[in-house]
Amino acid sequence: MADNHIHAPLAKPVHTGSKYDCLRLGNQLCFPLYACSKEIIRRYKPLLDKLDLTYTQYITMMVLWEHESMTVKELGAYLYLDSGTLTPVLKKLEHKGYLTRERCKDDERSLKVTITEKGQHLEDEALDVPEHIGACLDIPSDDAQKLYSLLYEVLAGFRETE
Repeated sequence: MADNHIHAPLAKPVHTGSKYDCLRLGNQLCFPLYACSKEIIRRYKPLLDKLDLTYTQYITMMVLWEHESMTVKELGAYLYLDSGTLTPVLKKLEHKGYLTRERCKDDERSLKVTITEKGQHLEDEALDVPEHIGACLDIPSDDAQKLYSLLYEVLAGFRETE
């Protein structure tokens, strides 16, 4: 059976001494990060479809499974999302019955998000997702841990420059 899927060639670093070297795809750190992120999220899709969650809804629930309740601002900081991106996600999760949103009593400007019992039960249904995703990554666990650490260093650097 023929493979009809077209595989893009891997970009390789280009160093010709040209002033345009900086514009070559193979010289961009951002590209493999982008491509990996896109591919990983694509692998999540069939798993999350079974849970009726998008990737952004899933990572939101992951934070709430761990912390149960927090403000939208705190949740946004965990997920590197602004409130404009997070608000529609939270509305959909609330509509599904996984969380509640209410104004903070001590500060009416802040919105508190709290996981519901139904949202907590969803955690059990999601238990096999990390294992399935881990099986897609064909790298040794210590390399995966190094990559994890490096990516969080990059994220910390972004926060420091804001």
